[in-house]
Amino acid sequence: MKNVLVILLVGFVGIVLGWLVRWLYAKFKLTSIEQKAVRLNQEAIKEAEAKSKELLLETRDQLLKEQQQQEREARERRSELQRSERRLLQKEENLERKQAELDANKRQLGERDAMLSQKESKIAELEASLLSELEKIAGMSTEEAKQAIIDSMQNEAKRDAQLIINKIEQDAQIKADKVARDIIVTSIQRLATEVSSDVTVSSVSLPSDEMKGRIIGREGRNIRTLETLTGVDIIIDDTPEAVVISCFDPVRKEIARVALERLVQDGRIHPARIEEVVTKVTKEIGRTIAEEGEKVVFDLGIHNMSQETIRALGRLYFRTSYGQNVLSHSKEVAILAGMIASEVGADSEIAKRGGLLHDIGKGAETESDANHAEIGADLAKRLGEDPRVVNAILSHHNDVEPTCIESVIVQIADAISAARPGARRETLDNYIKRLESLEQIAESFEGVDKAYAIQAGRELRILVNNDTVSDEGAKEIAKGIASRIEAELRYPGRIKVTIIREMRVVEYAR
Repeated sequence: MKNVLVILLVGFVGIVLGWLVRWLYAKFKLTSIEQKAVRLNQEAIKEAEAKSKELLLETRDQLLKEQQQQEREARERRSELQRSERRLLQKEENLERKQAELDANKRQLGERDAMLSQKESKIAELEASLLSELEKIAGMSTEEAKQAIIDSMQNEAKRDAQLIINKIEQDAQIKADKVARDIIVTSIQRLATEVSSDVTVSSVSLPSDEMKGRIIGREGRNIRTLETLTGVDIIIDDTPEAVVISCFDPVRKEIARVALERLVQDGRIHPARIEEVVTKVTKEIGRTIAEEGEKVVFDLGIHNMSQETIRALGRLYFRTSYGQNVLSHSKEVAILAGMIASEVGADSEIAKRGGLLHDIGKGAETESDANHAEIGADLAKRLGEDPRVVNAILSHHNDVEPTCIESVIVQIADAISAARPGARRETLDNYIKRLESLEQIAESFEGVDKAYAIQAGRELRILVNNDTVSDEGAKEIAKGIASRIEAELRYPGRIKVTIIREMRVVEYAR
């Protein structure tokens, strides 16, 4: 029992001593930390004071440097101002010196003016006295003498100039007529081409009248299909063993003709077969158009022609004008234009190109209501053709004035090709009748004195009475004549109606 108590007592004492030791150690540790903190605080204060002193010194140095810099700049400004003042003073001195010189010059000029005025007055007095003496001697005034001399010189100069002009005009007319005839005759002789061209057929022969019923089909379905696919009108009348194809588009008319001929030969005529044949023929005609266009371009040796232009040329292969194939006519005009241009020294390539393309508007695929010259000119301009070629196309029927010699050459070549014997098949009676009808329509209007159908009926030139027809009335007459021509006559292309109203004064010297 005592041992247990002793052990407990010893344990308690040990615990107390351990706690006491730990308390003393902790207190010692705390004291050392507080002392270290105090020491660090003092060191930080000292370091901050040192840095503040250093910053203060640096700030003072910077301020001192800036002050010195400002003082230097101020000294430089003062020196520059002083130099400027000196320059201004020098300029003022120079201006004063120049002003003094100008004043002196003015005085000298004034003295000279006075002397000149005195001399001029003396000279005027002498001239007046001399003129009066001359007038007494000649018996006429100064103005009369001047006018007499001027009239004499004018009359003599006019007479000499008129003699020279007449001689030059006569020589030039003789030479020009001879050279022009030689050029045109030589060009026509050099042109080797067929006199007549093929005409596109517009009717199809049938083996028998029984074939007409097969073409029409049950309830007309065959003929409707063919007309719808080709865009033509097929006329089946009492004509034996033949049908007529009517269409304004020559290419569509050719497609319909070839397709109908093949259907008649094959014997199988029904909508499916018609569609098959028309599709095949359309492709073949398209290839023919391209081949004909490329062929004519190759034959003429013309390069850099666009595919759209070649296609429009190929479409002319199926078009005729008064029985003349338009593509052959265009090729012929190109050859003639190139020959004439080479003879007169013009650009033969431009003339040849303009001749080939002058009727290109007839083959253009467009819905425009303009004439073929305007359509062709727009197409050529859009495809980048030379402005001279565009003008040749636009002016070949005198819709506009020619602006170059090549345009005039194309006009001449076009007239030669169209007017040569056998080129066009319009009968003389029909031609004369059309011209007479044009003139009769114009002369039926009140106030019209004379009417002339010119340029193969392409233009109607009308002279009206100046006393009875005003400017506004002339416009109304032109509109009325154009309207009656459209309503009463059938004609190719476009007819230009020109009203001429002018004042004419006639006097006779007896």
